[in-house]
Amino acid sequence: MDLTPDPLALQLRTALRTGLAGIPARIELHGAPVTDGACGPTRAVLDALEAADFERPADADGLGLGLSAGVLVSEELGRAACGNSYRADAFAADLGVGAPSVALAGFEALPTGSGVTATPRADGWELTGTVTVDDLSADLFLVATRVGVDPVLVAVERTADGVTAQDGSWPPVVRFAATPVLAAGVVGALDEAPTGPLARARLRQAAYLLGIADGAHRMAVEYVGLRRQFGTRLRDLPAVSFPLARAMVALRATRAAVHRGVWLVESEPAAARTAPLIALAMASETARDVVRLSMQSCGVRAMTSELGLHRYFRLAAAESTRYGDPAALWRMVGADHLRTVQVAAP
Repeated sequence: MDLTPDPLALQLRTALRTGLAGIPARIELHGAPVTDGACGPTRAVLDALEAADFERPADADGLGLGLSAGVLVSEELGRAACGNSYRADAFAADLGVGAPSVALAGFEALPTGSGVTATPRADGWELTGTVTVDDLSADLFLVATRVGVDPVLVAVERTADGVTAQDGSWPPVVRFAATPVLAAGVVGALDEAPTGPLARARLRQAAYLLGIADGAHRMAVEYVGLRRQFGTRLRDLPAVSFPLARAMVALRATRAAVHRGVWLVESEPAAARTAPLIALAMASETARDVVRLSMQSCGVRAMTSELGLHRYFRLAAAESTRYGDPAALWRMVGADHLRTVQVAAP
């Protein structure tokens, strides 16, 4: 694993931060803190950088930058407290699905795809269930479900029978009520292959959560460096500085886990195994803990619209369980290690 800074990655990070800095933040204390999907404000920035081509292979007219570029994009979107309009397009590209706009639905349930029930019928299946979705305005929903015992991804048009979008909450949800899906609607498997679409998506989500935690921590450090109390800066008080220092350690450890997972998936897939699961579980816990510590460090100021930490708080709360609850992910990691030990035992 090469730890030398990549000049191209540094240029890409700089370009992303410059573009995302120009997006006006939602400062309202109530309602959705971000907008995802094709209608979101980040779409123009990503299109200007041609982010859709970053991970696509060169023989498919892409730039062939690999998963590391996609992880970098996701991290910067989280750091800017913006919606992640990149992950659905990247997932669709991994599966070879082409559509004007796509959204991911039902990835929060474990076992993977258990949030939506697929009932067999003559020419396919009927989908039933209510799950979170990235973008209600998308033309196509990529829904995680299970056909028999196998988790799969099914393409469902927004205008299909039985599809009802519910935008009264955030994140938004979509309901499927006996929605018919043809056998050809299955666009890919969601197995635990270390180089499969699900593993790559988990690493992108881990990077997004890492970015959310990093953005909140950065904002808290800046504030406590300016705010004075009892004749000194807040950051000079041990009760404030020590938790923020521990949060920095957690951020660096999580970043190492994420980038190690990316390196294993791209360079040593046989050794990757549970690396994406570990990275996502760590990032989920880090996002929630670091955002909480950041808000505690800023006190009552944290819940004001001017500081903007409430956006990171709501993002972390909603995004930490995407692609699986952390506790369930750790159980999967533990079960895999136990099987490995049992196989190796004489």
